Parts: sequence; structure tokens; C-alpha cells
Amino acid sequence: MGEVKRLKYCIDGEWLESKAERYMPITDSSTGELIAEAPCCTKEEAEAAIESADRAFPAWSSLSISKRQQYMFTWRDVLVRHKEELSLLCAKELGKTIGEARGDVQKAIEPTELACSLPALIQGDASMNVTTGYDSTSYRFPLGVVAGIVPMNFPAMIPWGWMVPLAIATGNTVVLKANSQTPLTSIRILELFYEEAGFPKGVVNLVTCGRQEAEIFLTDPRIKAVTFVGTTGVGKKIYSIAAEHGKRVQAQTEAKNHALLLEDADLESATNAIINSTYGCAGMRCMALPVICVQESIADRFVSLLKEKAQAMKVGCAYEEDTRLGPVVSAAHQKSVCDWIQKGIDEGAKLVLDGRDFKVPGYENGFFVGPTILDHVTAEMSVGDCEIFGPVTCIKRVRDYEEGIKIMNRNPFANGSAIFTQSGYYSRRFVMDTDGGMVGINVGIPVPTAYFPFSGNKDSFFGDLHVLGKDGVRFYTRAKTVTTHWFDEKSAKREVGTWEGSTEI
Repeated sequence: MGEVKRLKYCIDGEWLESKAERYMPITDSSTGELIAEAPCCTKEEAEAAIESADRAFPAWSSLSISKRQQYMFTWRDVLVRHKEELSLLCAKELGKTIGEARGDVQKAIEPTELACSLPALIQGDASMNVTTGYDSTSYRFPLGVVAGIVPMNFPAMIPWGWMVPLAIATGNTVVLKANSQTPLTSIRILELFYEEAGFPKGVVNLVTCGRQEAEIFLTDPRIKAVTFVGTTGVGKKIYSIAAEHGKRVQAQTEAKNHALLLEDADLESATNAIINSTYGCAGMRCMALPVICVQESIADRFVSLLKEKAQAMKVGCAYEEDTRLGPVVSAAHQKSVCDWIQKGIDEGAKLVLDGRDFKVPGYENGFFVGPTILDHVTAEMSVGDCEIFGPVTCIKRVRDYEEGIKIMNRNPFANGSAIFTQSGYYSRRFVMDTDGGMVGINVGIPVPTAYFPFSGNKDSFFGDLHVLGKDGVRFYTRAKTVTTHWFDEKSAKREVGTWEGSTEI
């Protein structure tokens, strides 16, 4: 193996060598091979990224909405042209199958298309003669510099779908803290951002660094908003510190999504949906479906069918087209998932299918965990309530709808939830009863399109305005309401001695 590439960071559209003392390894998850190293950028380098974004903000924010829209049209086409290249990068550094990686990139393209419709999204409101002779209009203005703190599991969608498009389209500039385990996709996208889309220098800047160096994004007065995706403990800390310093915060955090499988469901279709949502992305997504509350009358049949379909999945190299379950991101994460499986066994769950010690011929050093099923998971078992972030399904057997919904809502997380049933009555009740912010009716992964907000609840989200949709536009803008009155000679004389002309309503 030749010399491992050391990555750079980006300031003012230029790629610079870091003065970092520590570099973090990036591996090909399918082979275990070290393919690059990311710098743990210094505090001074993180501050330089903020300075760059702050310098770029006045000129970028003063561009007309139509001009920024034209940039977004160009940018969308660049992403489409490079979709395959970016998908392969994503599959290698993360371990998603190539099909899932294409979906990751597509989910960066769709919010960019949403941002192309900014002239309509950002329109304010106006009323004439709100009180006699007075008109009121509301406008939305950019905030300034915003920071995005990125997780490892969606290196295209989260920074370049959830964070950048609406932020820059509304006139802000951005500092991204790319994830140190999976920065290659995001770095390549930023190269294209400047080289092919031709954005002004400094509109988006990028560093890789540790938590200590990233603290500056939570406290620096030039940063006006922080958007974060990651663990609940870190999200709570970011929310409290950044809010204390007067910043807006979106903190999307952990999940343990549950599905309720009722006895009248189409079992074959429901099981197929559960397979895809549980084992897709090797379970490394906050909208995975790792817990199934199944009605006891069909539980044995369901578990048998689930095991049969899970065993039929091809586990293999992420970038081979016929692979259905790729590796997890790292050796450390592989160990964490396997430790959780053992913990579930120790807590008393029944191991139906064991994905530990899974070896793929030709890729023996890859970070693979096969599909795993734990049955008879009960309320006192942590394996059924904590986020594992791996291809592990927990089965909770319930008597009926009432017991199922009670178990689901007892969980502290509420990102998504789903019900599988042919009953309109229970479907309607479920929408009203569930704590989940994104709800599926016979849909295993109820992620909305970019036109709607990604609306997690409870300990899955800290903040007010969610990513994407109208919430996203509001998060990245501040409101101004303007009241206008023009005087003629008659009204000027009439209003002498009144307070703001408000005596006549």
C-alpha cells in the first residue's frame, strides 16, 4: 500500500494543509483498508473558516433572490452529472450499498431543487389599510453565518441536502464541520461547488475537527445558527450552549423507531417493508425500524418469515451491485453493534438470527454484521429502547393495539413510527395516538419529501424549526414587519396631536 492521502480543509474556496497534530483514519468499510486521513483541524483553522464565511456574507446576501436561484439551478445540474462518482465515494467510505448511496446523493439533489423555488418559498405577507391609511408587509432576511455539524451516516444528504441548500439560497454563508469518519463525499461535493458551479469564494467553508475545536461554532458571535445531527447527549449540549449564546439551533438526535404490526396486516408486504427499513444502510440511520411490536396471534408466523427473508439477503461489498446489506462504518462500530447483540442475549432476549462473526469471502477484513433478530424483547431490556445503529431487529410481542401503542410511546425517542394494518380505524387512531413525528401507514420509512419538514419529537429533536420544508426557510431567515403610511396635506393636518395616527381604526 502506498502513502495514505492526507486531506485538507477549505477556506475561501482554497484547499489548505492543516497544522493539525492529529489525523483521523478513513477506511474502505468493505475491505478495512485505510484510504485517507482527515486532519483534526486546530481552533485557529476553525476560526478562519468562520472569518471566511463572515467576509463572504455581505456580498452573497446582497445578491438578488433571482441571482441566487440561478446559482442553485446550476448547482443542481452539477450534482446530477456527478451522481455516480459521488455514490461510489459514499459506498466506499461508509459501507452503504451502491443503491443506498445513490439514494443518499439523490436526497442532496431534492432539497437543492426545493431551494430553486426560493422566490415562492420566501415570499412574505402584505395587507393594505390594516388601520386607516396604514399598510403592513412582512419580509424575511438572511441571518449571517450558519454552522452545520455533520454525522457519519449520510455524507451527501445531511450536509448538502439538509444544511447547505436552503441556508445559501436564503442568503447565508456556511461553515461545515464534516464528519471525520466519512468526509470524502462532502469534500468532493465542495470541490465541485467551486470548480463547476462557480459559487463565490467563502460561501461554504469546511473543516474536520474534534468536539473541543468545534466548540467555537457554539459560542462565536458571528455564528447565528447551528444545525446538528448526532447523538442525543451531544445534541442536548449543543442546544443548551448555542442557545445560551443567542443562536438558533436545530439538533436532530437519536431514535428507536417502533412499528406496530397488527394481525389483519398483509404479512408478506409488511415483512418486505420491515426488511428494507430495518436492514437498509446496515441500520445506520435515524429512520431505521429496529423494533417491531407484533400482535401475539401472528408473532410466530412473522418471526419465521422475517428470518427467512433476512437470511436470503446478500451481505457483501458495498459497491457490488447485487449486495443488499453492506458493512458498518468502522471496526469500532462493528464491535459496538456486536456488544449490543450480546447485551440483548444477556438481558433475556431470544436470539433468532445471529449476525456476529459474519465473514464475506474476499472481504474478510470488512466491517460486516449480518442481519440479526432478537425475539421476546421486554420493557426492562435496554436493547429494545436504546439506539444500536446496526442491522438488529427487536421483536416485542403485544396483545393488541392498546398495548402496542403504550409500549411505543413509552420510548424516550420519537423520530418516526409506523403501523401495518388494513384497518382504517386503527390507522386513523395511530396518527393521533403515536408520539412519532414522522408516521407511516403501511410504510416502513416514513421520511417525507424535501417539501415537508423532517419532524422528530421528544428526545429525537431539540429546537423549534425542523430541517427542510417551510420550517427550513424560517430557520435560516429572520422576519421584519414594515408598517407604512404616506401623508397628504389633508391627513397631515388631521393627524396633528394623535399618536401614530391610530385614533381612527
